Amino acid sequence: MKNKMLINLASIVFAGSVTVAVSAPPDWSYEEEPYWGALEDATQPVPLSYPYAECNLGKHQSPVDLADEKIVKSRSLNRLAVQYGTDMPSFINTGHAIQVNISQNFRGGLKVGKELLPLTQLHFHEPSEHVFGNKKFPAELHFVHVSRDGKIAVLAVMINIGKENTVFQTILDNMPYRSGEENSTARVWLKLKKLLPSGVSTNNLKYLTLAGSLTTPPCSEGVQWYILKESITISEAQLEYMKTFYSNNARSTQDLNERSILSN
Repeated sequence: MKNKMLINLASIVFAGSVTVAVSAPPDWSYEEEPYWGALEDATQPVPLSYPYAECNLGKHQSPVDLADEKIVKSRSLNRLAVQYGTDMPSFINTGHAIQVNISQNFRGGLKVGKELLPLTQLHFHEPSEHVFGNKKFPAELHFVHVSRDGKIAVLAVMINIGKENTVFQTILDNMPYRSGEENSTARVWLKLKKLLPSGVSTNNLKYLTLAGSLTTPPCSEGVQWYILKESITISEAQLEYMKTFYSNNARSTQDLNERSILSN
């Protein structure tokens, strides 16, 4: 889940790693996933020369298997609500995923209990990163939220094949094909709520949650994941179109290491 926003906010989110943020991080690919932690930045001294070490050394990594037998029901979880209105975003091809960067004046976000975490970007993986036993979904959508003090929360939505999603089509139509290119002049409005499952109560979402990490380098931990229990659909044609940008851009599942998956 590499994202331009997190790099820009490195001095906040990854305090104490300013030197790494200033230098260009090593290139990475999904084919190199087993060795992400060993990718070296030769311009930095040890241990800063291994900026992705947490990918291999971390104990709370994402994604994970969300099989039913691992889920613990809890009535004490925070109420989860989304405040996703309409926004005029920019569209960026990150080199690893197609991503929508939310405008700076957007006031919506994810409300966890009484705290509102601003929505900063959303992006897509094919196939899904989280799995349910032996089941993988065709794709997965991540809404990324970052608070002013650097707290990160990701709302994950599984994607099935079915009815076409018009908002997703708008994203595809405005996405640059060239890696690293951004379309900031599209001036189209997105109804972000249309990327959520239809019929769900946006004031009281049903979800699974656990502590985890970014799913791409630097794999930083301290990310709270919220995975919706309901999925959205896109058409088969839309999935194939998305795969012309990126395919198999999904990290493999990571060990739970005694973490609990909670359900409300």
